Parts: sequence; C-alpha cells; structure tokens
Amino acid sequence: MHDPPSRRDGLEWCISARWPWRHTQLTVVRQHLRAAIHLLNWIETQSLTLATCRQADLERWMTSDDVRHRREAGHFVRWALTQKIARDLSFPAVRWNGPSQAMDDEARWATARRLLHDDTLKSEDCLAGLLLLLYAQWPAAISRLTVDHIEETDGAVRLRLGAVPVDLPVPVAELALQQVAVRRSHAVLARTDSPWLFPGGQPGRPISVWAMGERLRKLGIRLAETRSTALFQLATELPAAVLARTLGIAITVAVKWQRAAAGDWGAYAAEISRRASSHQQGEDVRDSR
Repeated sequence: MHDPPSRRDGLEWCISARWPWRHTQLTVVRQHLRAAIHLLNWIETQSLTLATCRQADLERWMTSDDVRHRREAGHFVRWALTQKIARDLSFPAVRWNGPSQAMDDEARWATARRLLHDDTLKSEDCLAGLLLLLYAQWPAAISRLTVDHIEETDGAVRLRLGAVPVDLPVPVAELALQQVAVRRSHAVLARTDSPWLFPGGQPGRPISVWAMGERLRKLGIRLAETRSTALFQLATELPAAVLARTLGIAITVAVKWQRAAAGDWGAYAAEISRRASSHQQGEDVRDSR
C-alpha cells in the first residue's frame, strides 16, 4: 500500500484533478483550499486529526481571534463528513449573525412548549429538540449521549453534558427517564449492551449526526439559529465558567457568548465582521504578491 499523500498535496490534487477552471471558479476554489489548509494546520497544532476532532474543538477554532476563512472552511468540513473522514461534527451551511430581536427567544420557548405538549410527536424527537432549544446542544453532541449521561438521585434528574451535570425541569426529566427506560428494555429484549440514548440503524452505533439533524429540522427547528439564540440567552444568566462546565463547550466559546450577551449584539457582530474583513483583505494582498 502506498503512503497517503500529504495534507497539502492531497488538497491540491483534489483541485488539479478537475482542471481546467474558469477564473471566477478558480478564485472560489483557492479560497476553499486556503480555508481547509488553515483549519488543518490548526488541528495539527492541537495534536488532533480530522478523525479525532470533536465539536468542542471545532468551535474553539471558530471562535478564536485569529481564525480566517471561517465560512469557507465549512465546505471542507461538510465534505470530510460525507467522505467519513470526520465524524460527530456540525458546521452550518448558512452563516447567521445571532439573535436580531426579542422574538427569537419567544419563538424558542414557543417551540419548546410545542415539543412538551404535542402528543403526535415522538417522545425521543421531542427530547432531542429540547436539548437543543434549552441547552444549546448540537446534533453531534446529542447523538453521542448514552443512558449513563442521565442520572436520577434523591428525586432529581440530572443530565451530564459537561463536567457539571445540569438539573432537568420535571417535564424534560420525564422525557429523559422515559427514553432511558425504553433503551434499557430494548437492550434486554435484543440482548445487546448498546449504551446509546439515540441509537442508529446499525447495531451498536448511535444515530448519525446527519440523521439527528434531519429529525430536528422536521420538527421545524432551524439548527444554527436555535442554538445561537439558546446560547445568547444562557450567557445572560450564567457566568462563562459555569456555562462551559455545564454545557460541555470550550471556555473560549462561553466567554465570547457572554461578551455578546453583556453588550450590544449589533456592535459585537459589527466588530466580528470588521475583523473577518480585515483578515480577508490581508489574505487577498498576500495572494496577489
């Protein structure tokens, strides 16, 4: 077996294999290539690979001050997922600049109430949707939950998303315990020790990130917008350190959201946009040399 090509050689080969390109296409491809290389270089500095990179790692990169080509890197991440080079990652296809008005949070709570009271919906889908709506969990994180992540002690039901478990309110706790009971009864009947709270179609495997995302979208949940709204609201209520420990997100991500929630969102978004534009201009200048 031949040694695999280097990271840069492999990416450049992917482009040259489809030559020739029109000028406008080539410009876009170059941007995507730069984005992929920038992300892969960062992954390497973290002693990770695409296969071992997790959502928390990806979000740490996305919120770092020196990140470049964030939006363009999404094309590479989604391609890596389809090729099964990466797994358990979510990268929204459409960029969204955060909650723009109070109705965002009102719509979030309206959707949560619907999931709690609509008897026509599957309880497991409702639970997954509530984990995104209330606790800002990506499909990637939800799909990796096991029955052991849910603990019941002294009448309280807790969910371990990070280092510190969170207490679930009664309606959500009931759904969680119901799902645990269903999974454990299925395990006994099928004589399997599958631990997944949301199992996939393959025995012993959790539901795929794509399938979980599709379930949530069918509930009328817009993934990126909903998670951003949830994080924005949670950041107004909890210190960044608590947010990171309870939700299982990187502290840098929690700090960014707390800064956004503490100040004016429009000013924060404008600053991020300005920073991204200055990075892009710098890249364009270097590329033109």
